[in-house]
Amino acid sequence: MNGFTTTLDGITFDQALDKTIQALQTEGFGVLSDIDVQAAMRNKLGVETPRCRILGACNPLLAHQALQAVPDIGALLPCNVIVREAASGEIVVGFLDPRITVDRVGETAVKALAHAAEQRLRRACTSLGGTTSP
Repeated sequence: MNGFTTTLDGITFDQALDKTIQALQTEGFGVLSDIDVQAAMRNKLGVETPRCRILGACNPLLAHQALQAVPDIGALLPCNVIVREAASGEIVVGFLDPRITVDRVGETAVKALAHAAEQRLRRACTSLGGTTSP
């Protein structure tokens, strides 16, 4: 993954989801989209998969500044966060590093904003209290 994760043990999926949303809110992010991957796979393909949600997280101030600098940057927004059940029963929360997608833009102002978003997302990840990996 081009980002960072934390693995939570001794917590339910719903608790991890709520805790993740709260951690994002603490860092100034709202959740613009919430994709229930498990339900989509069941409805579209008729297959059962472990629980998985993709959260489209957005920090309005950073997003506004990025859109002012490069209007087409909207195609790279929001910041995606995944909450998923692992085969071991643990819950993995993964954060896509916004610098990965923005590096291709080449705009210095946008790179600085992506760095700021990455720092906030890392703090949210750390605050979940799990076992974190780069």
